[in-house]
Amino acid sequence: MTPTEPTDFRLAPAFVAQLLGLALVALALLLFIGTAVVALSGLPADLLVAVVLGCVAAAAGFAWWLRRTWVLRCTDEGYRVQLVRGAGVREERWSQVEDAVTTYRHDVACLELRLRDGRTTTIPVGVLAVDKDELVRELQVRLQRGHGLRPL
Repeated sequence: MTPTEPTDFRLAPAFVAQLLGLALVALALLLFIGTAVVALSGLPADLLVAVVLGCVAAAAGFAWWLRRTWVLRCTDEGYRVQLVRGAGVREERWSQVEDAVTTYRHDVACLELRLRDGRTTTIPVGVLAVDKDELVRELQVRLQRGHGLRPL
């Protein structure tokens, strides 16, 4: 079997927008506090300009990072999960995965990778920027390769 390129599944645009919105609200609060401190303490207004520029840079950097980071990375050897709180097992080899099923946790559609030792990895499908059918096909291919099976 020839090795294949790793596949990265990134954050869904709607989820990126939610996280960026929360970050902008936090930065707006920081700007409000900075403005109040500068106004009440008589500090130079240039300090407020520096705070504004720092907040703009922080927002731009966070947006850039969110667009480029991945949630699920699949390689020929195994998978790795990041940015999902409560995912369970974050990294494992395909040979240790018994099966992959869809399930609902707290009314959220999830992908659950069940391991041979009883542990699981749970990933909410809504946070991934991928079509569900494409995700299933990718995982089927990776699981078959990980178990030494070849397509007919």
